[in-house]
Amino acid sequence: MAPTPKLPVVLYHYDASPFATKVKNLLTIKQIHHSRVEVSNMLPRPDLSDRLGVTYRRIPVLAIGRDVYCDTTIIAAVLERRFPPSEGYPTLFPARKGGGKADTGMVKALSMSYADRAIFPLAAENLPYAKFTPEFVNDRSSWLGKKIDPAAMTANQPVVKSWIISHLALIEQQLTDGREWLLDTETPSLADISVQFPWAWIQQFRSLRDLFDRAKFPATIAWIGRTAEYIAKAGPQKFVVGNISGADAANIITGSTLEDPKIIGFDETEAARLGLKQGEYVSVTPSDNGKVPTVGKLVSFNYEEVSVETQGSAGKPVHCHFPRLHFVVKPESGPAAKL
Repeated sequence: MAPTPKLPVVLYHYDASPFATKVKNLLTIKQIHHSRVEVSNMLPRPDLSDRLGVTYRRIPVLAIGRDVYCDTTIIAAVLERRFPPSEGYPTLFPARKGGGKADTGMVKALSMSYADRAIFPLAAENLPYAKFTPEFVNDRSSWLGKKIDPAAMTANQPVVKSWIISHLALIEQQLTDGREWLLDTETPSLADISVQFPWAWIQQFRSLRDLFDRAKFPATIAWIGRTAEYIAKAGPQKFVVGNISGADAANIITGSTLEDPKIIGFDETEAARLGLKQGEYVSVTPSDNGKVPTVGKLVSFNYEEVSVETQGSAGKPVHCHFPRLHFVVKPESGPAAKL
């Protein structure tokens, strides 16, 4: 059993979020005890925006002490860094079988670029928007940056389903040699967790269940189940300390400590390339969807990660972290205007 974290870990989620499920799976694999705050599946989310000054609109969000991490890409990387195997925590980047090495960089790339941005959007194209409330459809239209047309999406389903089948065929090719895990590792890696979660979600769609043909994709279907079984055996619920309110979470977070920004560092060359200066206001905005900027003072900046200082009604500021890839960092003249 891994040790109890020295700092509080708080997950902001809602149960129907597939990406929240991904992070829950990561926390289970890493055996990290944490508390959970359930938030709305639509904006506004005052527990984040008002209490902590974090206006990032996507879920999940994870806090470790007084550092808040946005996007599952950075969450996965920071869980491995801050809860390392050297301290008794399982790894998300196991070595390949037979004495091989860990494919850390390519696993991260596979997770963020293939699982999150190739497979998952195809699954989301099959959501039954015609059955959802107008408020939810409008919220997701804002998230996507275009008006959702349920009728057009239904008409395009054959194309989307055909693409999904092609992705199933790629996974089947990878597993056809009988390997247990995607990259032939000793235990499941971030690659397995990241690629499996959209497929597990897709299996819940009635309109897509016919795609999972055991005669055509036996290795893939077995791997999806094997990964789910591995997570279930680890006992996800035993790492949940409790469900807490947004007010309690904000007090716990702001009453904790910050990680030393020097650990991430500040790359002056890359900052200058973008016209950024440490300590000055910047905005950090996703480049693909959910394009709501988070504005704060620039704290740290390297190839993989950027953090800004934000402050809400809870009192003390927090450091809000984002991935560099798929996020745009721009100089701002001052703090964000209150909406």
